[in-house]
Amino acid sequence: MAASGLSYGTLLNRLHEAGTVMRTSWQTRRMRADPEARRRLAVHLRTLYENHGATLTELASAAGETRTVARGLLVEAGGTVRTTQQTLQIRFAARAAERQKLAQSLRAKYEAGATVPELAQECRYSVGTVYRLLHQAGTRMRAKHRHGPASRTQRRS
Repeated sequence: MAASGLSYGTLLNRLHEAGTVMRTSWQTRRMRADPEARRRLAVHLRTLYENHGATLTELASAAGETRTVARGLLVEAGGTVRTTQQTLQIRFAARAAERQKLAQSLRAKYEAGATVPELAQECRYSVGTVYRLLHQAGTRMRAKHRHGPASRTQRRS
């Protein structure tokens, strides 16, 4: 926790999001005595590391070990250790994909007639953030104070 700069609660939430099943102390002792259990743990840690973008600190917490032991288990399972920059890129890409999906969802609701303040309240973002997401999604904005679906403006001749 101290090494990652994350609070205990944040670390637990990330582990739960990654699908980690937490062990008790007696399970950890039994695992240390059982080479097959150690191999299964190493494979599980590799899966978390490669498929979910977990950090070595998060792996250490999941294994109930130190970062050094978690790194060793990862290497035992055939994994390769990423740089911090690579981990940040993986996490940024995942967050960017989620935000793009949210932007498309907001665009569909906006084009169906929802207002920006309604969307902001619904997704618990600020109005400015919702505007930014709508612009990123390429949304054609309605004129102010005109409620209803976006429509094409027609020029008078």
